[in-house]
Formats: sequence, structure tokens, C-alpha cells
Amino acid sequence: MGGTEGDGAEGRLRLGHITYSNCFPVHARLMDRGAPAWLQVVEGVPSYLNGLLDRGRIDVAPCSSIEFARHAASYRVLPDLVIGSRGPVRSILFLTRVPPAELSGRTVAMPTASATSVVLLKVLLKLRWGAAPRFTWFDQARDDPFAAGADAALFIGDVALRPGLHPEVPTRYDLGAEWMEHTGLPFAFAVWQAGGGTDEQLRRLHAELLESRAYGLEHRAALATRYAGHFGFTPEFLDRYWSDLSYELDGPMLQGLAKFYELAAEIGEIEAPPEIRFAGG
Repeated sequence: MGGTEGDGAEGRLRLGHITYSNCFPVHARLMDRGAPAWLQVVEGVPSYLNGLLDRGRIDVAPCSSIEFARHAASYRVLPDLVIGSRGPVRSILFLTRVPPAELSGRTVAMPTASATSVVLLKVLLKLRWGAAPRFTWFDQARDDPFAAGADAALFIGDVALRPGLHPEVPTRYDLGAEWMEHTGLPFAFAVWQAGGGTDEQLRRLHAELLESRAYGLEHRAALATRYAGHFGFTPEFLDRYWSDLSYELDGPMLQGLAKFYELAAEIGEIEAPPEIRFAGG
């Protein structure tokens, strides 16, 4: 549905697209009807897009929200666009063999595909459950962290949505729900971040994405039917999943984002909460 790593050919703006199904509703028109000639779409998992944006190989992407905090001096956020939840998210699951409060000194496996969800879990482990485990990394596309000896593991994206995900592990937590219970606020997993592009280009892209999001909302059921096979879900499941996510970076979502940055700084994952600067002004 999209291209490979961008090189800025012909002066086109380079937009990252997360290959998980959660990004699709905002990019729906671009993916369903094709991107305009002035825009190049580059696909990848969140951590891959984070790296491309950091290296200047793409201009804009729905990158992990923690990435903005780590690049606040050079990135700007496109207004009113987010991949977020206002309660259960379903695609960010923490599976553990023992209660989270008993994980101190035990091994928790983190997926290499993630950034924000990893920090969110670290926040919850320390501040909600009072645990100080050891962390290790795994590739969720091919590794079995429990077979490798982990006591708990985090799974994200479409992998977390698959039926039969380690049924032998009895306890699982939806991190969107856990965050809401802990703070009373929504959670912003990804925001559209610009590391390149002129103000004029970013305003044009922002308008395009708002129209694309509206297209995705208007045609959600039909798109779920059309792309269910691509993502490996039933149309009913995909439509419901999309309906449960939030794509508007409104006041409460911004409050949740600010709270996340505050707690990430409290546990030492970032130096200080960043000021959120918006693009296209």
C-alpha cells in the first residue's frame, strides 16, 4: 500500500505510515485511493518510523508520543491528530505469570517494535504496581519471550489483537484501561510529528489528513470489509476495533499526553516534560 524509505525525490513531502491497523483510519483515503503526487508514503512499524524521522529520511510520521519528548527541540506536532484511547485499547497488552506487584527482580520482556508503550509500562510498573523488574528485549514477530524465560511480556499492535496469544499465561492487562484507571485521562500512543517540511507543506498535509480521517470515519464499515483480509481480521472485528480508538487530539487527550510526559520524567525516561509545539503555524 505504500513505499520504502524515502529520499525526498522530486521535492515530495515524505509521510510515514504505521503498518498496524490502528493507523489506517487517519490515512484511510491516502491508502484507499492513493496519495497525491506531492506526497510520498513510507511504511513501517513504529520504531522504524521513529528512526527514519530522527535521521531525516522522512518528514512527518505518526510517531510514538515519547519520541516528541526526546526531540522536542526539532519536532513539531500536527494539531488534532492522534492514535489514542479513552479506556481499553485492546492492542497494547501486558501478559504476566505473576501479579504485577510481585515482578520486582523478575524478567519483563519488551518488544523492539515499540517506544511509547514500553515507557507506559515502565510508568505503570513503578508508580501503579510498585515493581522494579529486570527488562529484556524481544522481536514480537518471531520470538517467544516466555519460552526464553520471561515472567511477563508486553505485546503491541496487531500481534496483541490475535486470538490465542499465549493462552497459557493467565493474567493480562490492557494498558489503555490501566492508564485510565491510574490517571482518569485518555492516552496518546502516537501523534503526527514533523521533523521536516515547510509551514506551507505541513498546512497542506494537515488539511489532507483531516479530510482522510473524515473519509475513514464516513466509510469505516466498508473499509473494514475491504481491508479485513489485509490485516487478518474479520470485518466486524476490525470495524469495532477502529470504533474504540480515538483519533482526535482534543483537550482531554492533550491533558493525558502532558500527564504521561510528567510521569515519564518522574521515572527518569525523559529529562523534563516538553512544551508541545504545533506545526503549520
